[in-house]
Amino acid sequence: MTGLTAVLFLVALATAVATGARHWRIPAPSLLVVAGVAVGTLPWMPDVHVDPEVISVLVLPPLLYASAEEISWRDLCKVWRPVTVLAFGLVLASAAAVCMVASLVTPLAGPMAFVLGAVLASTDPVAVTALGRRLALPPRVQVMVQAESLFNDATSLVLFKVAVGSAVIGGAVSPPAAVGKFVVLGGGGALVGAAVAGMVVLIRKRTEDPVLETVIALVTPYAAYVLAEDLHTSGVTAVVLAGVLLGSTGHKLANAPIRLQVHAVYATVVFLLESVVFALIGLELPSLVRALAPDERGWPLGVLAVAATVIAVRLLWIFPLSAVMQHRRGEGRISWRVPAVASWAGTRGVMPLAAALSIPLVTNGGESLPHRSLVLTLTTGVVALTLVVQGFTLAPLVRRSGIALEPEHTAREEARARGSLARAALLHLDDLVDLEAVPTAVADQLRRDLENRLCAEDEADAATGPPSAIADHRVMRRALIDVESNELQRLYDTHEISDTTRRRIQRALDLEDLGLAD
Repeated sequence: MTGLTAVLFLVALATAVATGARHWRIPAPSLLVVAGVAVGTLPWMPDVHVDPEVISVLVLPPLLYASAEEISWRDLCKVWRPVTVLAFGLVLASAAAVCMVASLVTPLAGPMAFVLGAVLASTDPVAVTALGRRLALPPRVQVMVQAESLFNDATSLVLFKVAVGSAVIGGAVSPPAAVGKFVVLGGGGALVGAAVAGMVVLIRKRTEDPVLETVIALVTPYAAYVLAEDLHTSGVTAVVLAGVLLGSTGHKLANAPIRLQVHAVYATVVFLLESVVFALIGLELPSLVRALAPDERGWPLGVLAVAATVIAVRLLWIFPLSAVMQHRRGEGRISWRVPAVASWAGTRGVMPLAAALSIPLVTNGGESLPHRSLVLTLTTGVVALTLVVQGFTLAPLVRRSGIALEPEHTAREEARARGSLARAALLHLDDLVDLEAVPTAVADQLRRDLENRLCAEDEADAATGPPSAIADHRVMRRALIDVESNELQRLYDTHEISDTTRRRIQRALDLEDLGLAD
């Protein structure tokens, strides 16, 4: 099987499995991992070895950017305290616990056990976002889990580089040096991400070309990542910050056709990359197992022990933190529901795999780095296990906890928002009628449409009549859509609707606007 054939086969397999997962309403990442493991065990399947550059440079930036774009800056500011505690304290605790357990149950010595702990210390934003899309979690819980998975990567990356340096050099790194490295990686990456976001805003303000806008959207995460890495800072942090900033403001920089085109293209890219990378995780595991040395054959026990450790540490960290936060808010009864869901949503995924693949092959002395294959196997095994176990059981846990938003809740919020938009459009239409700026027949048609929407009835059929009347109707309806878009933004800015509702209604307005085009 040639390289090109293997790539085409992987894309076809991943797309078919992901499509089936959507049809059967089961987590696509979990099913993709299972399918990858099953295919990887076939006797005619060649060993799969992934170049670290393929994951870290080609695949990771757009997936991180897409996850970050879904978080609004306003919602992020509401959860920064718990996210900070989790992104620092929980990462350090997880790394230390995994290091200790791996030293006891595997042949890994101290430095390489520390490398494994650093690799698996953080949750994965790509996996968390992919699983979270299926669940109607309360906005605060969804943002907290997703933001934690995005921002804990900086801490994990520093730990990883410190651990790899210790393993390669053979000496320990002092805490002050580690803190300095964190400041350079995290702070420098944040500055690069903000600078890239600012440049993108300046460029997008000066163009209305759909093709150019789409190219900018595709290039932005790569530009942030590569520029940050070239400056020896954190590319992950740069991509995440650029995504959050542009996700909160990008909808104001483009018109409806451009927004729809960019969304469609990016959704396709993300679907393909997510599908391929999760299938690749499962596909690579059998080949890694076959490459293990005789003293590393006890890897299944190591995978189970390490996976249990990262899950247990997360539970033991989040439950007390949640209890303290609930007590400070004055809640009389401590609830288990939110911390249980937040704990179980912390799957591992693409980020640990990318980090493990980047482990050097040799030490500074030219000798092979001991047990590198075992670290890769344990990482891939833990990632696959958490994606399957937590992925398949997260939805039942959410339903059991009762914190999922009922469809009626979302429908009521959206209906209230649409009503407010219709009232704002009616007021603007009345002003135009008073100024005699719109023909009476067109105004009557538009008023009926808006009043029907207020009464929760079906919208009126499209305007019919002479070509001039139809043209007037289109022009006026598009003007009213602009009014409704401004009202929608006001509702969001005044905290009357969630970011999810804003995005959904804005997309509906964009589709209607596009349908009115000549």
